[in-house]
Amino acid sequence: MTEPGPEAGPPVPDPPLLEIVHLDVFYGDFQALFGVSLSVPRGGATALVGANGAGKTTLLRAIAGAQAAASGSVRYAGSDVTTAAPYRRISRGIALVPEGRKLFPSLTVEENIQVGAAAAASGGWPLERIYEAFPMIARRRRQHASTLSGGEQQAVAIARAVAAAPSLLLLDEISLGLAPRVVGELYETLAGLRSAGATLVIVEQDLQRAMDACDDLVCLLEGRVALAARVADVSRDQVIAAYFGEGRS
Repeated sequence: MTEPGPEAGPPVPDPPLLEIVHLDVFYGDFQALFGVSLSVPRGGATALVGANGAGKTTLLRAIAGAQAAASGSVRYAGSDVTTAAPYRRISRGIALVPEGRKLFPSLTVEENIQVGAAAAASGGWPLERIYEAFPMIARRRRQHASTLSGGEQQAVAIARAVAAAPSLLLLDEISLGLAPRVVGELYETLAGLRSAGATLVIVEQDLQRAMDACDDLVCLLEGRVALAARVADVSRDQVIAAYFGEGRS
């Protein structure tokens, strides 16, 4: 009689793509982040919300390497990148779409995108694939970035980051000042990028759009994590309470 084999245990969850542990960040003598810890699952979309000055942009910059950490750690794909230079993080698959777009206005759409492609570790996204993903700028490829509408400029900024073929895409206030129709088109593009394998961290002031588009949500308050949860597990009212610090002692 054959002895029964060992029972299979519960499935082991995949390790997070991004893990931040007890991160402190300063600007000179001003402390912007206080012991921030969070994790971002591979293939997921995480919304980062909070009032102006809560530390959202600082956190994205720290992940991308544009802002140094005073203490704590940033782990990406299982490796500690806390002290890695920004260009090394880009080549490993971390790309930031900064607030304000930061395009080169005198360059064409295509030239701006090629700047991002130059940072890719290998290959990157071919231009035609990028234009398929961003149809609103496909017809503008020869125009200077300064001649584009706000929505088109934002699409170019995202396309420039995507050209480096990132696994982790950090997006800072991509809908700020744009018409709802344009924002909707941008979020449709983000959904397509996620389907292609990208992991997203999105700073978004529109709370409802953030909750509709993302699986997880992190709310910062005065440089600290006030709430971190699955979107399905929290109500809008709970998020708003964390946003304003209601119930804090």
